[in-house]
Amino acid sequence: MIQAELLILGGGLVGSALAVALDRHGISSIVIDPADPETILAAAHDGRASAIAAAPMRMLDAIGVTGRLEGQGCPIESIRVSDGLAPGKLDFEPQEGEGALGTMFENRHLRTALMAAAGEAPRADIRMKTRALSVARDGHGVTATLSSGETVRARLLIGAEGRNSPTRDAAHLRSARWTYDHSAIVTSLHHEYPHENTAFEIFYPQGPFAILPLVDDAAGHRSAIVWSVKRAEEAGMMKLSERGFLAEAEKKMGGFLGRLGPLGPRFSHPLGFHHAARITAERLALVGDAAHGIHPIAGQGVNVGFRDVAALVEVLVEGKRLGMDPGDPQLLARYERWRSLDTFMVSVATDALTHLFGMPGRLPNAARRFGLSAVDKVPTLKNWFMAEARGEGGNVPRLLAGEMA
Repeated sequence: MIQAELLILGGGLVGSALAVALDRHGISSIVIDPADPETILAAAHDGRASAIAAAPMRMLDAIGVTGRLEGQGCPIESIRVSDGLAPGKLDFEPQEGEGALGTMFENRHLRTALMAAAGEAPRADIRMKTRALSVARDGHGVTATLSSGETVRARLLIGAEGRNSPTRDAAHLRSARWTYDHSAIVTSLHHEYPHENTAFEIFYPQGPFAILPLVDDAAGHRSAIVWSVKRAEEAGMMKLSERGFLAEAEKKMGGFLGRLGPLGPRFSHPLGFHHAARITAERLALVGDAAHGIHPIAGQGVNVGFRDVAALVEVLVEGKRLGMDPGDPQLLARYERWRSLDTFMVSVATDALTHLFGMPGRLPNAARRFGLSAVDKVPTLKNWFMAEARGEGGNVPRLLAGEMA
């Protein structure tokens, strides 16, 4: 029988980051994931890119992952938020000496770096193309039977399978959930003028339009696009010719990046919201999208998952120093308290922004522009928003400060 301290179901960005972080702190884990690495690491897998906030970047550096990402990330030096292309904007720029607000990576590069780091971690046993056929939890531990025919034992089970987590559902952890009448179209495109390491979030009643800076390549300047469209329009937008799609993108962008194209592959994803009422149960903890799934309006999805990782690792490390079982209810209760308020506040805030900026009409437009301009002129409020964007709000775990737990 194979044994480890933790059994992690799900080897995506959050699950693999957890395995690496645990290994760096002397805690063993087994990671089970049914995906084929060749498929999920391919450029044609899903085309998404993520803005990794400053604090989670410090965690990735502390656990030895950033060296594997050298040259693949584009620093975000400023963020500009606007209501359409009308006057009235909000600019976020770091103070001198503060460093970038975050770094943009294509998800495939993040996956490659994290999976490579996990594969070389001596205390992380990575089992890809493998399923957990049955999982049993009791007061003594966790037992799982794998599709390989092997049986594994652990002290704590981690659900990290994403939005449709079977582990969460099997534990009867209820979630508030709903779907938005939107899908996100994700792609990348080249443009004539440099992005100057600026991320743009342009809000339209039809949905937000985000332009996120990527590393330039041989073909020139490049950015990722996350374009929220009505569900009814998704199929038509995906069928547009490249020329037609770029023409529509040009209308949304107003020409400030110059001539557009060529266009990268297009992908679309339905948008929804869910938030688990509880993220722990007997010998179980949820992390990442298994616990909370939010609208990409503020680019915080994977960052919230990395904050889960940092908090859980700190709780487990401190428990181990005291000689406690990783599945001890006291440790799980501390993780629950630490993460519940933060994830709830982020979830509510992103959902509120989605509805606020989706309201049509002249009066809501005027109110939004006034609000953006007001925040831009109030340093205290603006600094609070910047701290949240960096992932530095609230009780910050040591890993997010770049320190080992």
